[in-house]
Amino acid sequence: MTALGESTRQRRLLRPTAKVLPEHARAHNRSLVLQQLFHDGPRSRADLARTTGLTRVTISDLVGSLLSEGLVTELGTSAEGRPGKPGTLVGLRTDGFSVVAVDLADDERMHGAVLDLSGTVLERRSAAVEGRTGAAAVEALLELCRELVAAAPEQVLGVGVGSPGVVDPDGTVLQAPNRDWFDLPLASQLAGALGVPVHVANDANTAALGEFTYGGASGGGLLVLTVGGGVGAGIVLDGVLVQGHEHAAGEIGHVTAVDERDDVDGAPLGRPARCACGRSGCLETVLSVPAMRRRVEGLDAEGRAAALASVGRRLGIVLAPVVSALNLSEVVLSGPRELLDGPLRDAALGALRERTMPVVSSSLQLRMTSLGEDGALSGAAVLVLSGQLGVS
Repeated sequence: MTALGESTRQRRLLRPTAKVLPEHARAHNRSLVLQQLFHDGPRSRADLARTTGLTRVTISDLVGSLLSEGLVTELGTSAEGRPGKPGTLVGLRTDGFSVVAVDLADDERMHGAVLDLSGTVLERRSAAVEGRTGAAAVEALLELCRELVAAAPEQVLGVGVGSPGVVDPDGTVLQAPNRDWFDLPLASQLAGALGVPVHVANDANTAALGEFTYGGASGGGLLVLTVGGGVGAGIVLDGVLVQGHEHAAGEIGHVTAVDERDDVDGAPLGRPARCACGRSGCLETVLSVPAMRRRVEGLDAEGRAAALASVGRRLGIVLAPVVSALNLSEVVLSGPRELLDGPLRDAALGALRERTMPVVSSSLQLRMTSLGEDGALSGAAVLVLSGQLGVS
């Protein structure tokens, strides 16, 4: 990825949510410098001082440390026509380190990649899920991570994993019913086995980070809906990733969406199906990829479109109070385009507009991710950039 540019940089940086304490000042200042170089490209030390508000002495000290770490490099003198001696440009060494990213949202395969610090994918690997859950699924994930670390051309800065379920800030999967993971310290287990830092977050949150950092999304009011083996949502409001009480913000897949009497536009959704969470009629039971595949199997084109539209309408009904309460500007769908784009997306947007005030929904965008299949992988890479460098 290239630098995002001055016009977009300010709205793309995640706003800090905690007070910066004196003992954290150096790390904070270091991340400010790396943020500038990541988003805006090479800058002179004087430019960095102006844009960060830090003193030139502080900038000189920080740049010296980053040079010794191999994170930045000097790139020659600036071509700007300012009076005085030209400044030496400093740039982020995007090819000097590798990041390993893994996306676990798919119900059939685990997808992984090696990326450089700019977000460019260098290597890809995947592994079949084959119905494995619990410890067997962890072992399969570990084996995939080992392959990716071995394939990395440069020193691995860290591993980022987007996992289904509720995940706390330490990378413990509190609940992921589809994987049979409960109170699983996934980040610490993987880090101990791999010998590199590991960052784990909810897969929908990682997809939101990817869309926010690399996909051109505004941070004013963004919801990224991930549709795979399950259904989840990541939310960014005013530059802040919303975590919620008990870290469960965005668990929209387990909102009850279907009951015994439901009939959407004459297309019955059927009896409420049992969900992996133990309840019946969750949104996940109609919107997940396996559920939609079963629903359209054997149908002709017209029947397929009607079936997907009925699911889309139900999605719009479920999303309407969320969009209205949060005044979202964008809802982004991440998952198989052949299922989500077209009749499903059109019906969802129609239902949203029917059920919300025009001031809320008239300018709402409901679109597919601009990052394609790499959205969650890009977000998993951002987990590492944020955790290790303070860059988002």
